[in-house]
Amino acid sequence: MAKLHRIISIVLRLAAAGAAAAAAIIMVTSHETTSFFGIEMDAKYSYTPSLVFFVVAFAVASAYSLLVILVRPGSTVARLVLLTDVVIMVGMLLTGAVAAAGAIADVGRNGNEHAGWLPICGQVRAYCGHVAGALISGLVSLVVYFLLIMYSLHAIAEPMCSCH
Repeated sequence: MAKLHRIISIVLRLAAAGAAAAAAIIMVTSHETTSFFGIEMDAKYSYTPSLVFFVVAFAVASAYSLLVILVRPGSTVARLVLLTDVVIMVGMLLTGAVAAAGAIADVGRNGNEHAGWLPICGQVRAYCGHVAGALISGLVSLVVYFLLIMYSLHAIAEPMCSCH
């Protein structure tokens, strides 16, 4: 049974790492240049701190997931893994990154009439599509991390439960 738990955990961690890495890579490759009334406009993720935070958060989460696979089950460090999983998933890191990037994406798509910000997605469709793809991948990563946490909690609680 311990081997099955280990295999499921590794598969979930690889899926989370893959989705997180994909989110970061898709966002990093988002770039488009267009002309708007004769003025050249350049759109890059690096121009917006919220999108830079998104890239850093998901790159850290991906690297963390791959490193945790190397932790020996049952070791002292393995006991801390669940806590750090919660911090990475639920803590401000990934959830905050998706929220911040989503807010900026919404402003890019719809603008903000009250602040006088015009939408830009009509002019840089490919860039906005890349950002949307990164957000979708980021949400998939959040879901996989949530499943990983629920599975880890189940694996820890199962030996304590006499309900079987």
